[in-house]
Amino acid sequence: MSQYSQTIEQLHALVEDGIVPGVSYVIFDGQKKVSEVFGHSQLIPTVQPLWHGAQYDVASLTKVIGTTTLIMKLIQAGKLSADDYIQDYLPDFGDSQVTVRNLLTHTSGITGYIPNRNHLLPADLTKALLGLTVGDDFNQHVKYADIGFIYLGWIIEAFYHQPVQTVISQQILQPLQMSHSTFRPVAANCVPTEIQKERGLIRGVVHDPKAYILREHCGCAGLFSTLDDLETFSHAFVENNLNGMLSDETMSQLFQDQTPMDGYHGRTFGWRVLKSGAADDHMVVYHTGFTGTWMVLDKFTKQGFIMLSNRVHPSADNDEFLKRRHQLINTYLTDKIY
Repeated sequence: MSQYSQTIEQLHALVEDGIVPGVSYVIFDGQKKVSEVFGHSQLIPTVQPLWHGAQYDVASLTKVIGTTTLIMKLIQAGKLSADDYIQDYLPDFGDSQVTVRNLLTHTSGITGYIPNRNHLLPADLTKALLGLTVGDDFNQHVKYADIGFIYLGWIIEAFYHQPVQTVISQQILQPLQMSHSTFRPVAANCVPTEIQKERGLIRGVVHDPKAYILREHCGCAGLFSTLDDLETFSHAFVENNLNGMLSDETMSQLFQDQTPMDGYHGRTFGWRVLKSGAADDHMVVYHTGFTGTWMVLDKFTKQGFIMLSNRVHPSADNDEFLKRRHQLINTYLTDKIY
């Protein structure tokens, strides 16, 4: 695994340069892998070492591990179509043109300002979110937003008649034996995220403010997981269609641009798609989490790269991490041997 020396060097530099407190990562080629846990779990109020098996708030990785997988299962079963109108499932939403595909590919153009959003009660926030409108970006541009996956979570609830996070636990985490992944962690098992004026040191509770209010009814964030569990998910994803959960046809769709516009726009169902750089120009899927996490998965070569950090600790004001993340993904794709 020496070909990944540049990637690993850049991962260590994140800690050495004070960009993140610590890093847990694994890079695998089939059954070969290199994995490390180093740095600190927290810096304030006291410095604490990072440990193997720590649970991370994986933020928007919830979207692809849980919500996207459930939606694809519904589509595969013929219960839902990517081109169904979301108003058929969420009649309180006021626009009749937005489809499930728009939500999955961040092309819905849903926009609007919600006053006092982070301090509303769950019912009031739900009503306000459903009251948002569609702007000029509809079917024109990819504009990443959480709202689409909150809506998708509610569509899942319309089918299962249970909170979306309960469904993710029962239908995804348990069958894949991701036994250390949960929406209700024990704080002591978790690395902390941000220190905020109102909430103090956030640890063992979701960082995302919308997910914090909506709780079990939020499909865009809220999952806590470990490096080992995400490795389990990733191997199942690239090797056997999530243990047969998805079909070959469904998996193939996840590695194609699925935006409603002509041309390549880098978004499939839930995931981002990146060109691998291989001779056959195949795609890999990629997703990030606001808290400092990402996964890159290549089904064609059975390779993957999972990185976990709490880059929002002690503050989310950390633009340097975003620059380094872009550099690291490019380095990893260059380091890969096909």
